[in-house]
Amino acid sequence: MAEKLSAVKGMNDIAPPESAHWEWLEGRIRDLMARYGYRNFRTPIVEPTALFVRGLGEVTDIVEKEMYAFEDKLNGEHLTLRPEGTAGVVRAAIEHNLTYDGGKRLYYIGPMFRHERPQRGRYRQFHQVGVEALGFAGPDVDVEIILMACDLWADLGLADIGLEINSLGQPVERLAHRQALITHLEANAELLDEDAKRRLHTNPLRILDTKNPAMQALVEAAPKLMDFLGAESLRHFDTWRNLLEKQGVAYRVNPRLVRGMDYYNLSAFEFVTTSLGAQGTVCGGGRYDGLFAQIGGKPTPAVGWALGVERILELLKVQQRLPDVPVPDAYAIIPDAAALPQALGVLRALRQAGVSVLMHTAGAEGMGSMKSQFKKADASGARHALIFGGDELVQGKVAIKSLRADAGQATEQRTEALDQAAQWAASLR
Repeated sequence: MAEKLSAVKGMNDIAPPESAHWEWLEGRIRDLMARYGYRNFRTPIVEPTALFVRGLGEVTDIVEKEMYAFEDKLNGEHLTLRPEGTAGVVRAAIEHNLTYDGGKRLYYIGPMFRHERPQRGRYRQFHQVGVEALGFAGPDVDVEIILMACDLWADLGLADIGLEINSLGQPVERLAHRQALITHLEANAELLDEDAKRRLHTNPLRILDTKNPAMQALVEAAPKLMDFLGAESLRHFDTWRNLLEKQGVAYRVNPRLVRGMDYYNLSAFEFVTTSLGAQGTVCGGGRYDGLFAQIGGKPTPAVGWALGVERILELLKVQQRLPDVPVPDAYAIIPDAAALPQALGVLRALRQAGVSVLMHTAGAEGMGSMKSQFKKADASGARHALIFGGDELVQGKVAIKSLRADAGQATEQRTEALDQAAQWAASLR
């Protein structure tokens, strides 16, 4: 016997009935994007490794520890399974000159890959929804995408999601803050863990995002980036906050919010929840005006966010907001295989009219008894049974029996003409 193979650890199969919840969530998201005028955009799963090294930052956790990077055996190219979506969208926007005639509002849904320790809501293959507003400089679009996320939480019936915001300023302001931060950390070098020591002179801003309890007091006492912001950065931040307040959006300023990629500037934000334990961030993003130039394009303002699909589904489950799994409208019971030609034609007409029908199929020993077929009809959750019995077929009819209280009395049964299926189809839905 051949060796049994399993999925890669942290990369999960998504099977029915769970997949129905994925489809439902994706449908709600696509509807929301259409209302905001955002268009679907799709990029390859595999990108040049250099895109992420240059785009995300060489000393970020993603690039240093988490990327699935490899060398193409055919031509020696260095490639990577995408760990996030923004860099690929910007690469494509540059390559195809997408913003030549003005800004573009885009969104994507798809798998991302990071080599992490699998845990609740955090997997090696995970799925993101992302929005990217390319070519828009004003804080009004920063607010627009935050309102979009707020509308999504409302559409899904989610609660316990708070908004945290910060300003990361501009590169020259971050550089001045960086020097002050290094001085502060060097003066307390004995309190730094190994990860912080490694980042001290390469990416000290990321030290502020440490989860190490022993370093919290040190981080709290560190110089605040906000104190280094110039007039333009402060004006952007104040306008952004004012617009949020006028829309009734509650938020908390979190001066330690830095995000995990180096490409952010000015606005940075996260939506967080207390319902999922340590994995509390459900959506995050901000402005990344320098990324276009960083990976070889013309300077172009841009802002966006991404959310984790698995994490949103987990939150929906915890808060009991997942919908019931869809069930068929009807189950077709076929006592005799001789009835199949007529049954298939009627079922096709019903499906074309928008009715979902599950058909009983023959096994190795034939169609099976009526009793066993009715058991399967009941187990399917269908609201009606369509019975293609011999007596009914002779009359050119099919018997319809209600199986659920919301479809009529469980004993209720009627007959309908086979050649008029389109006319009575609506009664099954």
